[in-house]
Amino acid sequence: MVHGFLESSEIWDDFATMLEKDFSVLVIDLPGHGRSGVAGDVHTMEMMAESIMAVADHLGIVEFAIAGHSMGGYVSLELASRYQERVKGLVLFHSHAAPDDDKTKENRRRTIDIVNLNRSNFIYHFIPDLFAEENREKLSEAIGVLQNRAGSISAKGIVAALEGMRERKGGLDLLMSSAIPFLFVVGKQDSRMPYNKILAQAMLPSHAEILLLDKVGHMGFLEAPEVALPVIRDFFRRNLL
Repeated sequence: MVHGFLESSEIWDDFATMLEKDFSVLVIDLPGHGRSGVAGDVHTMEMMAESIMAVADHLGIVEFAIAGHSMGGYVSLELASRYQERVKGLVLFHSHAAPDDDKTKENRRRTIDIVNLNRSNFIYHFIPDLFAEENREKLSEAIGVLQNRAGSISAKGIVAALEGMRERKGGLDLLMSSAIPFLFVVGKQDSRMPYNKILAQAMLPSHAEILLLDKVGHMGFLEAPEVALPVIRDFFRRNLL
């Protein structure tokens, strides 16, 4: 289970507790996030994917399914493209396979300037916008927890992740060529990743499943866990057991 930008492995605590009834579950903190240190000026998707595989190899894990949230999905796609024979299923949890277009690259550059100017203010405003507007008040406590956790991430760690996402090549080729089963979990109210864009990508793989969540933004593990978790668990069961 791979967390996203400004997150840590703790986002999966509730999911991992339930999934551990059927599976061995591995969660890690990506470089620059959680308890993992910054590993350079740019945290490429390739480098973060290899950090995951280093842990998997150390633990003797040969075959596995993987779920990646947002940036974690980018990392998961890179990992799967390098180790297709070991990946038995891939969940793109509010994530997608396209590289940044020119507009998005420019927005990331501007975001880097904002982070360098006022990291705390950036975090405070960024995280609530990940939720569907109608969920922000009722999930205000959870939002506060995410803001506090993100507050431990250094400006250098944030910038390194932004630079890595800006440089990524994407995984569209993998979607079109691989036999790996994919599950796309999509929020209808996701302001970061419009669902029509992701649904178009879901037409590319030979095996793709879609969970389209209404009244959900970018954070389905908090906005609709009662729907998302059973679907992910079933996907893992069918592809691993």
